[in-house]
Amino acid sequence: MKNKKLIGPIHQLVSLKGLPQKGAITDDQLEVISKGGILIEDDRILEVGQYEDLRKRSDLSEVMRVDLNQDFVAIPGLVDCHTHICFGGSRAKDFAMRNAGKSYLEIAASGGGIWDTVTQTRKLSASELAKGITERADRHLREGVTTIEVKSGYGLSTLEEIKMLTAIHKAQAKTKADLISTCLAAHMLPKDFQGTTDEYLEELVKRLLPLLKREKLSKRVDAFVEKSAFSPEQILPYFQKAKEMGFDLTVHADQFSSGGSEAAVQVGAISADHLEASTDEDIQRLAKSNTIGVALPGASLGLGCGFTPARKLLDLGGSLAIATDWNPGSAPMGDLITQASILATFEKLSTAEVFAGITFRAAAALGLQDRGKLVAGQKADFVLYPTSNYQEILYQQGKLKPAQVWKSGKKVPTPKK
Repeated sequence: MKNKKLIGPIHQLVSLKGLPQKGAITDDQLEVISKGGILIEDDRILEVGQYEDLRKRSDLSEVMRVDLNQDFVAIPGLVDCHTHICFGGSRAKDFAMRNAGKSYLEIAASGGGIWDTVTQTRKLSASELAKGITERADRHLREGVTTIEVKSGYGLSTLEEIKMLTAIHKAQAKTKADLISTCLAAHMLPKDFQGTTDEYLEELVKRLLPLLKREKLSKRVDAFVEKSAFSPEQILPYFQKAKEMGFDLTVHADQFSSGGSEAAVQVGAISADHLEASTDEDIQRLAKSNTIGVALPGASLGLGCGFTPARKLLDLGGSLAIATDWNPGSAPMGDLITQASILATFEKLSTAEVFAGITFRAAAALGLQDRGKLVAGQKADFVLYPTSNYQEILYQQGKLKPAQVWKSGKKVPTPKK
């Protein structure tokens, strides 16, 4: 069986080749190949270039041609580097109450908030949670998202966090998308924990993190650094111990108040996510560091608050990724292109900056360097949109759906209606 494929001709192939990891990007920096082709072998890209040139140089006895008979635009597979799609229940009541003017404390007092999701998630088995993850991941995949980060954090005990992370691994066996698990046991102090915040974090270090290492359930540790969760002073020792154990670090930072991004930079976290409340000093500090800022416009839309100062971060030389924050409470939409295009409108981001933010820069926020660009050696993850102009993808704000999604060199089957 031929394991080499040549896909094309593609009306416009947007490779993202040569774009920087940090700083502002203009659209004239985009490499847009007219009548392009992608030559792949197994799950990797062998070559990208003019389709006719690739066709003439290919040995037809070794290469299977996948002919495209209409206009398509190709971009790399999308990467959603921050989601909470492992959960039980719904928080539709929270959304309605918030829109009716109720405060966070009022919603929590009525039985809503994060603890509601914790309660609903604990009721489900790992297999039941895996079913929900798979359904959400497959929806994401159909919309062009080929790599998805998935957090725990609605278990909030060693046993329940292990169950969530096990569910993520079970889901990986059922979906073609790549799932990257992250341990967010430090989401909040659980209401049923008999002890202090410091004691809870110490228990995670002594009991949970060693289990994650031994069972290979996650290589990443996250924490919610916020007045309602964990202060920078409380979380820094936890992060330092996790780092010493070999975990990559990421931080829920500056969502409602400043302080989290400074902690992220201090511990060398791979990313600082949210940043809606970041000060000018925070953004300057972040831009000078190697920590990637992750904007989560879905949370801004869900909560009715301001957006991450993305333009400022990029102009100061920082790296910006964009993710959905897909979760049952503050960001239920889970539509990466829609959210990214809205953020672009409010923050005046170029198309190139948005594409970078949802592909190779988002991959870097997960510690992945093997995807996010259509160049030789990268994973053969790409999306074909039914249009002749790449600008239509963001212009239509999520309404233009992929005609084809390719994951690891294979076309993702279209679900039967």
